Amino acid sequence: MRLRAQLEIPNIISLAGIGEPVCITFENEKGTSSELLYCEIVHRARYGESFLIEKQRCSAGDHILGKTSRSPADYYLRAGRYRDMETAIRAADSLLCIEKEYRSIRIEPLSVSKNDPDVFLLFLRPESAMRILQAYAYHFGKGPDTTGIGAASICCDCTARPLTQGLGMSFGCKGSRKHSDYADTEVPLGISRDIIQKIEEGLEKTPDTYE
Repeated sequence: MRLRAQLEIPNIISLAGIGEPVCITFENEKGTSSELLYCEIVHRARYGESFLIEKQRCSAGDHILGKTSRSPADYYLRAGRYRDMETAIRAADSLLCIEKEYRSIRIEPLSVSKNDPDVFLLFLRPESAMRILQAYAYHFGKGPDTTGIGAASICCDCTARPLTQGLGMSFGCKGSRKHSDYADTEVPLGISRDIIQKIEEGLEKTPDTYE
């Protein structure tokens, strides 16, 4: 059954700013191989493009998305992200990976989605991200676990994390900010379908920032 998100989450949509919320759905359909990085695909979906992919170009993303068990530690060390291999391995091991069985990922703007998305991904101003966190805390009395290491932002923090923890916020990473061109003033954030209505209700019940 389709979640009629266009009608049921107006408060969330109102925070989205430029572009649209992106719907991410894990499918068992045949998809294509893309030469784009996962974060680039998500960013393009924000502006109207739709994708059904089995593969994408980021090796670290493949690990996070459950397409390979190969750790990105070697890549991170070669790129100068960490001081030594031990630290790179520790950093790679800290990343959440998708464990569910699927064949492809459908990535599309909310306005064309005919699915019940697993994750809604938005690019928000800091004040709007704060409102989402307040809406989460309205129900749970605490904030979500938004721990990050400045790596694997869109794939790990905003896709894999919401699948297991409900909500994931990120300050971005070198790869996504370099390749997908979202603004320095924007914060990416993912919400799972399991709590999307709770976030919508929390936004409805909690006061606006300047009330």
